[in-house]
Amino acid sequence: MSEIAELQHALHTFRDERDWAQFHNPKDLAMALSIEASELLECYLWKSSEQADLNAVKEELADVFAYALMLADQYDLDVKQIVLEKMAKNAVKYPVEHAKGSAEKYTALSSFLPQSTAKELK
Repeated sequence: MSEIAELQHALHTFRDERDWAQFHNPKDLAMALSIEASELLECYLWKSSEQADLNAVKEELADVFAYALMLADQYDLDVKQIVLEKMAKNAVKYPVEHAKGSAEKYTALSSFLPQSTAKELK
């Protein structure tokens, strides 16, 4: 069993012991994910990254991962596969020779891409 599958199994067990599956539909999991991501952001509000409470960051990040894994499981998505697929798309959007060291969005870099590729990305 992969590490991701182990985590999903542990999350299922935790959820099922509490009869919470009834609340874990894709819409509500996505909403919970967004809320937890906001709570993660709150760890950094009005302070530098170095001033953030690392324990609070770990707790909120764990919540973000948990809801993301449960959402992926709802759709029977292979987490490794979808992340690698997205990275492949981003490699086209952000070619190293044009994106390295730049924080520009791919739309600002599109003038460097072939016309056909730039149109496909929009």
